[in-house]
Amino acid sequence: MDQFATNPPSNLLHNQERVLSYRPGGYHPVCLGDTFKKKRYRVVHKLGWGGFSTVWLAKDNLLGAWVALKIEIAETTIPSPELLNLQSIHQHTESDRVAHLIDSFVHEGPNGSHQCTVTELLGPTVDNVVADYHTGGERLESDIILKITKQLLEAIFSLHQAGYAHGDLSGANVVFTASQLSHLSEDALFDIVGHPESAALVRIDGDPMGGSMPKQLIRSTSWAEWVDEDEEDIRLIDWGEAFKHGQEPARLAQPGDLKAPETIFTGHFDHRIDLWRAGCIIYTLLFAARPFQYLGDDAVLIAQMIGFVEELPQQWRQEWEVIQTNASIDTPHYNGANLHQASKLQSRFYALVHEPGLMPLLPIIHGLMRFLPSERLTAAEALKLLG
Repeated sequence: MDQFATNPPSNLLHNQERVLSYRPGGYHPVCLGDTFKKKRYRVVHKLGWGGFSTVWLAKDNLLGAWVALKIEIAETTIPSPELLNLQSIHQHTESDRVAHLIDSFVHEGPNGSHQCTVTELLGPTVDNVVADYHTGGERLESDIILKITKQLLEAIFSLHQAGYAHGDLSGANVVFTASQLSHLSEDALFDIVGHPESAALVRIDGDPMGGSMPKQLIRSTSWAEWVDEDEEDIRLIDWGEAFKHGQEPARLAQPGDLKAPETIFTGHFDHRIDLWRAGCIIYTLLFAARPFQYLGDDAVLIAQMIGFVEELPQQWRQEWEVIQTNASIDTPHYNGANLHQASKLQSRFYALVHEPGLMPLLPIIHGLMRFLPSERLTAAEALKLLG
C-alpha cells in the first residue's frame, strides 16, 4: 500500500478493507451515492467487509426501507454458495433467527461479475457489543445474556432439525436486529450508526487510479449510539460455510481460536461443530474473550483445551503424542493428573460469575464443549437446562 495515500490523510488505508483486493476478480469499487439494480438501491454508508465481500448500508427505494447490500468478490461462483445456502435454508425452516433475504442480483463492474444479496438491515455483532461493554468495565446484563443464549440455541435447533449446519458460528456472525431503524430518516439513522467518514484514494506518484480501484475509502459504521440490545433479537449471518447433514465439505475455513477439536484430531466433522462453536459464543458473552488463543500452532490450542471441561478422550491420546512430537514448541504432556480436579471452565466461572440466573450456563457450556461430538449436548438438551 506504499503507493497509495488518502486525501485528506487518514488511517483508512490501514483499518479498513485491503485496498489491493480491489482488482479484477476482487472487490467491486463502491462510492457513497452509488446505485444498484436500476437505481433501486442507493448506498449511503459501509457496514463492514470480509475477505470475500463488502457490505453496505443502502436505501431500498422500492420498499422505502434501509437494507444491507452484500457485494461478493467477482471470483465467487454465481450464484454464490452463500446465496444458495440461504435460499435453501429459508425453504426448509421458518426460523426467525436467519437473516431475512429480500433480493439477489448480479452486478457487472470493472472487476467482473459480482453476486449481490440484499437482507434486512441488521445491527452490530454480538462480539462488538460485548467488547463495548467490556471496554467500559461492564458485562451485558444477565437477562440479555440469557436471551441471546436462548435465541442462539433455538436457531441451532431449527437448523439441525431442518437438516442443516451453519458451519461458521461465532460472535462475529451473530448480530442484533435493527427493526426500529429500518424507516428512520437518513440523519436520524446516522446519529445512531455514525456519520460517514470518507477520504479520496490517490496514488502517491500522481498517476490515475484506474477503474478497478475505488475513488474513496469509507470508514465502516461504528454503531456508537446503538443501545437497543435489550429490545432487539438476534440473527445468524454469513452462510458461506453452511452445509446439509451428510454433505459435509472436505474442510471448513475456521478461525484458529475457534477450531473444533475433531477437525484437528480426525479431520472429520458434522453438524455438531455448531454446538462447540455455540459453547464458545456463550463463554464470550460471560467473559468478553474467546476461551482459547491461537498462536499459530494446533498443539498450543489443544493444550489449552485439555482440562477446559474434561480430559482428552482415550482414543485421541496417541494422536496427541504425535502432534506434540511434531510441534515446534513445548507443550505439557498428558498424564491424566487433572482427571478429578475442577475444570478450567468451572474454576473461572465460579470465580467471576455470581448472578444466580446465570448459573445454568455453566453446565450448558460444559455440555456443548465436549471433545467428542457424540457426547455434546444437543441444542434441545441445552435449552432444557436453560429452563
